[in-house]
Amino acid sequence: MAWLVTGGAGYIGSHVVRAFREAGEEVVVIDSLSSGHAGFVPDDVPFVRGTILDGDLVRHTLRDHAVSGVVHLAGFKYAGVSVSRPLLTYQQNVTGTATLLEQMDAEGVGRIVFSSSAATYGTPDVDLVTEETPTHPESPYGQSKLVGEWLIADQARAAELAGGTLAHTSLRYFNVVGSATPDLYDTSPHNLFPLVLQMLQRGGTPRINGDDYDTPDGTCVRDYVHVADLAHSHVVAAQALESGRPLEPVYNLGSGDGVSVRQIMDVAAEVTGIDFTPEVAPRRPGDPARIVASGELAARDLGWEMRHSLHDMVASAWAAQQRHSG
Repeated sequence: MAWLVTGGAGYIGSHVVRAFREAGEEVVVIDSLSSGHAGFVPDDVPFVRGTILDGDLVRHTLRDHAVSGVVHLAGFKYAGVSVSRPLLTYQQNVTGTATLLEQMDAEGVGRIVFSSSAATYGTPDVDLVTEETPTHPESPYGQSKLVGEWLIADQARAAELAGGTLAHTSLRYFNVVGSATPDLYDTSPHNLFPLVLQMLQRGGTPRINGDDYDTPDGTCVRDYVHVADLAHSHVVAAQALESGRPLEPVYNLGSGDGVSVRQIMDVAAEVTGIDFTPEVAPRRPGDPARIVASGELAARDLGWEMRHSLHDMVASAWAAQQRHSG
């Protein structure tokens, strides 16, 4: 029996795959490589190249590898771009999830851990986001993730009515950073850490968008969590479902306090040894001063813990960036 990781050749997915292996769990990967990398998948892990929109491919993968549960990370993940490409976003994230659930039902696979997003909250008017905070997504990406949660919950109810079971939970998180190994790195063209580190490597000066927010140092405060910590909780969630232990439908994997953009810049200078003063640009429209989530519920049920400091996050990302560009 194995767990299927959709999107397992991506930055987060590949870390989840390795966390499964470290826990002694069998795993199989399906990934279209639209943003993932075949080299991120260990040689001894079965890899199926293809999209979850291909129902036949998904069904044969579930059957051929005796899959007992799915960790679903595959999807279009760029919130900003989703505004200009809503149809692609919904196709990948909503139709893809529906297709996956359909094939899971056909093959009797009754467990799923869904990689959701804190983008489902939009811009919450609270100091600390909890699972009870109302959802108001502000992009097609955030909306598609919320619809994915609804699809899974509705399919679970349908399975129960039919005398079956679909055990599930959804994990919401903000900014995932760092690397557990220099072989795996964030290749997103939109995320802050790779943008800052690549800029420094090229001899440029990173930029802060606004330094006059109502925060301790005037820059935006966000949740940043280390990818290894995140991957660990995905595996714990999967193991809980497999053991029959009930989980909440949704968990936030949050830091509880957050860090500012200025703090990230300061630590980047310290870690890289490159002394720089970031440029300050005007605020970007729609950027809230602070978005931070509580991880208390996940700590109770999923072993969630911030095991890595901000220094660890930057240092591991820098080591991976140097390996990649070297």
